[in-house]
Amino acid sequence: MPLPNAYAQYNNSKVLTASPAELTLMLYEGAIKFCNIAITAIEEKDIPKAHNNIVKVQKIIDHLRATLDMKYPVAKEFDNIYVSFSGGKDSGLLLNLTLEFRDRFYPQKTVGVFHQDFEAQDRKSVV
Repeated sequence: MPLPNAYAQYNNSKVLTASPAELTLMLYEGAIKFCNIAITAIEEKDIPKAHNNIVKVQKIIDHLRATLDMKYPVAKEFDNIYVSFSGGKDSGLLLNLTLEFRDRFYPQKTVGVFHQDFEAQDRKSVV
């Protein structure tokens, strides 16, 4: 049996035996994976690859949205934007990009921001 076929069978078995919570986690992980592939493709100017992976992410998000059980309060928060950052330059950039995205596409939405200063919690780094 060729190795790629065995890997495909393993992944198929993983999906078929997963609980609903595990399936949801797999979808989130897939969306993150395809976002990262799309980001790399954009940086490499491979537009078709970026497009294909963005479409995959959109399909996952559409599926998650369509299967939400609205009796749970967390389901009502699905479309809200939350950002967690450490305060470094990359986090500041992420926050600014998120705000620009929100302003352009969802100006009526608020953005929840969580900031945790890990250095302030470590007595060795506090002067």
